[in-house]
Amino acid sequence: MSPSTPAAATPSPPAPADPAATTRPDPLHDADARGAAEHAHVEALLRCWLRETGTPVAPGPLRVELPTAGLALVTEVTHCSPTGWHRFGPARLEGPGGPLGPTADPVTAVALLSTEAAVRGGGRPGGVPAGEVADLVERTAESVRRVTTFLAERRARPLPPEGTDGFLDAEQALLLGHLNHPAPKSRDGISDRDAAAFSPELRGSFRLHWFSADASVVSHDAVDGAPSLAGRDTVDLLADLAGRRPDPGRVLVPAHPWQARDLLHRPRVKALIASGALEPLGELGEEWWPTSSVRTVYRPGAEVMLKLSLGLRLTNSRRESTRTELRRGLEINRLLDAGYAADTFAAHPGFAITRDPAWIAVDEPGRPGGPEVTGLDVAVREVPRDIADLRCLVGLVAPRPGLGRSALGELVAALGPGAAERWTADYTDHVLVPMLHLYAATGIGLEAHQQNTLVRLGADGRVTGATFRDNQGYYLAGSHLPGLLERLGADTSTLAVVDDPLVDDRLSYYLLRNQALSVVGCLAVDGLADERVLLGVLADRLRAALPALAKAGPDGDRLARRWLTADTLPCKGNLLTRLHGIDEVLAPLDAQSVYLDAPNPLKEATA
Repeated sequence: MSPSTPAAATPSPPAPADPAATTRPDPLHDADARGAAEHAHVEALLRCWLRETGTPVAPGPLRVELPTAGLALVTEVTHCSPTGWHRFGPARLEGPGGPLGPTADPVTAVALLSTEAAVRGGGRPGGVPAGEVADLVERTAESVRRVTTFLAERRARPLPPEGTDGFLDAEQALLLGHLNHPAPKSRDGISDRDAAAFSPELRGSFRLHWFSADASVVSHDAVDGAPSLAGRDTVDLLADLAGRRPDPGRVLVPAHPWQARDLLHRPRVKALIASGALEPLGELGEEWWPTSSVRTVYRPGAEVMLKLSLGLRLTNSRRESTRTELRRGLEINRLLDAGYAADTFAAHPGFAITRDPAWIAVDEPGRPGGPEVTGLDVAVREVPRDIADLRCLVGLVAPRPGLGRSALGELVAALGPGAAERWTADYTDHVLVPMLHLYAATGIGLEAHQQNTLVRLGADGRVTGATFRDNQGYYLAGSHLPGLLERLGADTSTLAVVDDPLVDDRLSYYLLRNQALSVVGCLAVDGLADERVLLGVLADRLRAALPALAKAGPDGDRLARRWLTADTLPCKGNLLTRLHGIDEVLAPLDAQSVYLDAPNPLKEATA
């Protein structure tokens, strides 16, 4: 299954305009939460299939042939999106004798399409590993069940509880998950009881579980003078958060409650506890709230957030930090303090990097500072001073089934005529272009997908800037490595150093397709502007930025020019990636996901 594979789905000719189409019920807003959740998963699956088979899409009837099963998945394209944010009417399965029921169950649909993809080879040498189709079917069923709960709860209580600030409200808004993933809310290993406390979608909160560790089995580091540490080292900061001072020679280390229970069954941790080097203390301190990543926790009024390891498999990967990631956060701090990105911040004063200035981890016995992880570690993340003005992009563009437009749609609609075009222009100028400038000037590419991008909003709701967060998501173009090491005064870097063309490819997906085009797709699907018009606005603002990007560094406008002129651009195939069972946290960068080339919507819209 690849872009060169003959498409199994062929769009029918556009149907005549239907005056009743605008009043036809939208199954995503079905009054029954289960019905809405099932349709959301079928839509996500169809988007994956159409993109990953290279199938052109047109408004009107759509038939996806499934020759292996002798069936077809039949639906209607109700919103045809150049950015891939297609919308569909109810889908049904058809056999030789006609329809098989009124609507297609998403679990059956994913089983059929996954089997079809596996029969075609799965888009990678060696084919789809045994058992992965069944695993994806199981994960999809789980995801549907969770989304049903999320939608029912949010519809029953649409307003956030008292004391929830705007930042946290946006973090809790991602009810459906990734709109191009077959099992977007799969959380393998969490019980329904735990989900109530641990899920941002259910507005859960919990106290952290703490361990007392002998100092000999603890590694930690911090940046001198970091404002969020207020003159404390990591050990003192965490003791303050626990509300308890450790015994002499001991260190307090927090863990997510789920992780704390799981750790007790791991041989390395069991050995530490048996030796007395580690002691579980249970709950300490105040409550924290999970953000959209589930494992990073936030407390309104606290000076830091905490990024915790979590062995749950969320969508594709188990979310446990590596020692390299922990150190990477500090390397970025030191580079920024040394002025490595000063030119970008001077050119774009509204742009910032959210820093991770400290970390702590429990080591394997006898191997202090080694690469092995016990699963008991935490990265300390600063809380930006302007947190009240920041919203994660993923929360802004997230659909709200049964509740109306997205948060971004409501915000832009309130700004009046022409606001969608202005918002898109401001977004390009203040969020996307600064990230391109940083790459041109420093070689640092940000894995700035929707969840890692925080948009700064002015009092009138317009974009004034952005900040990037994530100690994991820093690429470095290999051509810039000598200059970075010189500035850092070091022999090696913890950043993900790869060849320049590979960084270009990854940024083409994360910065353009996943991030910026989500704004365009959201505003169009919310009915606030024509998608091609917004793509034209984005392209115009990129063209206007070319001279400054060219001055930022050698060939600094290369990536933006590629986006404006290439017929195709790289795109991640989430269905195929999931089918191959790839853990994207652990896999090498050049084999991290299944990538394919897909039509460039900027080129198509502005041709």
